[in-house]
Amino acid sequence: MPHAALQPGAVAVITGGASGIGLAAARRFAALGLTVCIADLGADRLEQAVRTIRSEAVMGADVIAIETDVSDRAALENLERSVAGRLGGTDVLMNNAAIQIATDAIGSGEDWRRLMAVNLWGVIDGSQVFAPNMIARARPGLIINTGSKQGITTPPGNPAYNVSKAGVKTYTEALEHQLRNTRDCHVSAHLLIPGYVFTGLTAGGRTEKPAAAWSAEQTVDFMLERLTFGDFYILCPDNDVHRELDEKRIAWAAGDIINNRPPLSRWHPEYTALFEAFVAGDSEDQGRDA
Repeated sequence: MPHAALQPGAVAVITGGASGIGLAAARRFAALGLTVCIADLGADRLEQAVRTIRSEAVMGADVIAIETDVSDRAALENLERSVAGRLGGTDVLMNNAAIQIATDAIGSGEDWRRLMAVNLWGVIDGSQVFAPNMIARARPGLIINTGSKQGITTPPGNPAYNVSKAGVKTYTEALEHQLRNTRDCHVSAHLLIPGYVFTGLTAGGRTEKPAAAWSAEQTVDFMLERLTFGDFYILCPDNDVHRELDEKRIAWAAGDIINNRPPLSRWHPEYTALFEAFVAGDSEDQGRDA
C-alpha cells in the first residue's frame, strides 16, 4: 500500500519537476491520483512536462506548473501561496531542484554561492516555507529532500556539490527530528539518496543511458517502495553499486575520523590496498594512524 500521504486527492509539489527524478516523481504521483504542481524554470520545459503528465494521469488527477526559482525565498513563498489558493494546500513536498557547476576548493566564490543557493538553500527555504501549513492541515504529509551519496562519502571532484548535499543531509535529519517531536504533527521528512541515475544532470552529453545507471523512474519506484516502510534514509542502489558496497564506502568514510586517517583516505595511495581489503571483507582493520 502507498504511504498514507500518497492518496488520490492529495496535493504534491515538486521542485525541479520538469525533468529527471522530479519529472519521474510527478508522473508516479499523478498515476496514484494525486494533484501535482511542478515548479521549475523554463516555460517551455514546464509546458512539455505538464503535457506528459496529463497524458498519463489517472481520472481525477491533475497537474499544474508554476515557474519558480528555488534560490529566491520570495519565489518559494509565492509558490506556497499559489498552491494553497488554487489547490487547497500541500500534502507532499519534494525539494528536488539542483544544479551542477564544476568547482574546486579554492575556486570561484560566485560559483559556490550560486550552487549553494539552489542545492542547499532551496531545500532549507522550501521546507521552512511549506512545513508550517502542512503541519496545520493535520493530514498525513511528506517532505522528501533529494540528497546524494556525494554528501556522505564526499569524493574528490566537486566540493561545492558535496558540501551542498552534505548540508541537505544534516538539515533533513534535523527537520525530521523536529517534526517527530512536534505535537499533533502528521508530517515526516525523508532523505532521498540516489545512486547513479541517468538524468540531464549526469548525462554529460550522452543520449543513451549507461548500463551502470538506473533510470529516474527506477529511482522513484524504489523511493515509493521504501516510503511504505517508513525509511528516512532512502539509499538507492543502481546497476553498478549494490547496498553492501554503499555501506562499506559509508563506513570507511566515517572511519577516517574514528581511525585518524587522512581525509578522503579512500583516494589516498597509502590506503588503497586497505580499502580494497575492507570492501572485499578480507580485513576488519580500517587502518589507524598514530
